[in-house]
Amino acid sequence: MNHCPVLQFKSLAEALVTLFGKSVAIQRTDRVMGGDINKSYALTLNTGDTIFMKANEKEKAASFTAEAAGLFAIAQTGTIRTPKILCAGTDDGEEVGYSFLLMEYINSGERRADYWETLARELAAMHQADASAFVERDGTEGTAKNDGGAAGTSNNFGFYEDNFIGARPQDNAPSATWIEFFRDKRLAPQFKAADSYLTSADRSRVTKLLDHLDDFLIEPKKPSLVHGDLWSGNVMAGPDGKAMLIDPAAYVGHAEADLAMTELFGGFATAFYQAYREANPLEPGYEKRRDIYNLYQLLNHLNLFGQSYLGAVLSIVDEYVG
Repeated sequence: MNHCPVLQFKSLAEALVTLFGKSVAIQRTDRVMGGDINKSYALTLNTGDTIFMKANEKEKAASFTAEAAGLFAIAQTGTIRTPKILCAGTDDGEEVGYSFLLMEYINSGERRADYWETLARELAAMHQADASAFVERDGTEGTAKNDGGAAGTSNNFGFYEDNFIGARPQDNAPSATWIEFFRDKRLAPQFKAADSYLTSADRSRVTKLLDHLDDFLIEPKKPSLVHGDLWSGNVMAGPDGKAMLIDPAAYVGHAEADLAMTELFGGFATAFYQAYREANPLEPGYEKRRDIYNLYQLLNHLNLFGQSYLGAVLSIVDEYVG
């Protein structure tokens, strides 16, 4: 399966000529603010087109191909809109090399009256879509489409390639069960990276949490493709006023992890949660599991931004095993 057929180029000029013709030229470059990892620009071309470009150091090219893979996977479900990927590549530049990702430029519109309800229904549809193909690696097929993702089968959770959560790598090697995946590919690596912040007593509680994670989490009825970094900054209104998803850290996991993330930094509108539960009812006890899902995101922030997140991390650990 060709999971993400994104075009790759060795220069921005080559990319533009291939996409828009030999006479193409950039007439105007406008910096687009937002995000703290990449530089973003609106490129206005002499063809009348405007495209969106992300740029970073040449060594960061993998983050752009990973982002493209996540957006492509979401688009493949046919449930919720994402910006169209044009291509990715690297450029040696005149002074310093860089990597780039070119996408459709989105003219954000005014939100529809049913913006939150529509987002909820479309997100629920994405979570309910067959996600088995997105876990395939090296010719090995996932089994979720055959058995509903029952515990004990192979390759139900993960993603066909590793990607990034913010600026940190995210291991998506497939696991048989959700709890195994969340323990070994999400929480454990983040706790290992954060070890210098922890006391011996903290480490004991962390070990207890990881060893008994199945006391707190449940397996989903079916694996779901999740956005993976679903806070308000990664949702925008498209020209039609409907929500679009951007900047994914996608993988196949438990839909609850996406929903929990929406509640972490300010939350979405009440109408969103009501509509989501109608479209995709949650298993009892979600509120008791929510903080464990968000522990991963807070650990990532601790490892990215420092000690100001330590208190929130330890508070959640203590909530479950204190």
